[in-house]
Amino acid sequence: MARAPIIPAIRYRDAPAAIEFLCEAFGFVRHLVVPGEGDTIAHAQLRLGHGMIMVGSAREDEFGALNVGPAQAGGVTQSAYVVVEAIEAHYARAKAHGAEIVMDLEDQGGRGPLYVARDPEGHVWSFGSYDPWAGVE
Repeated sequence: MARAPIIPAIRYRDAPAAIEFLCEAFGFVRHLVVPGEGDTIAHAQLRLGHGMIMVGSAREDEFGALNVGPAQAGGVTQSAYVVVEAIEAHYARAKAHGAEIVMDLEDQGGRGPLYVARDPEGHVWSFGSYDPWAGVE
């Protein structure tokens, strides 16, 4: 299996709830979850297809000082685009599990359908059928 060399890392105030949401609404699968002290997550790896994200609890450490969530930043400073094959089913799943749809499922011309959702802590996720890797060797 090909593995993506770029793995986004996201910190959440409530990482256990975020992991649950990401798995239920967006279809991520727990690859590794390392609990931290109390009700925190020291480190988690979630897979979706050939991609992966890393999730952890927000904390006050050197790396944490470099990261702020959308609420603290006054909005989103970046977002992830995720390629999914069955986009209509993915969209229905996200809606059924309470994802806030901020851009409805719509065809993007030659790039196929896409929708944009916000997770409970305000991170923005774009999901589409367009695969920019298609045809790349």
